[in-house]
Amino acid sequence: MTQGCAAPEQTVALPAGVDLSSQAVIQGVVSGTSTAYARLLDHAGEFTGEVVVSEEGVFRFFAAPGDWTVRIIAGGGVTKDIPAQARLGEVTQLAVTV
Repeated sequence: MTQGCAAPEQTVALPAGVDLSSQAVIQGVVSGTSTAYARLLDHAGEFTGEVVVSEEGVFRFFAAPGDWTVRIIAGGGVTKDIPAQARLGEVTQLAVTV
């Protein structure tokens, strides 16, 4: 028996059952590193959420519509901030090289 809960697998394709008419999605692919975290910061720079970037470099956030910052944190103390705008019914795609 498996215990605990697991997040959906991070792939470029949205998980089955996601209704974009009621969602705003920010997702992207990170290249140039083997291990990274993606952190979501609100318009004031406050921490909202964080995910481990998948082995393929993919991350995804379901966010409220508005202005956000995605902070990529990679090995060796590398950080990179990317502004993003989430819009209801859309997937905002980011490509990040660290």
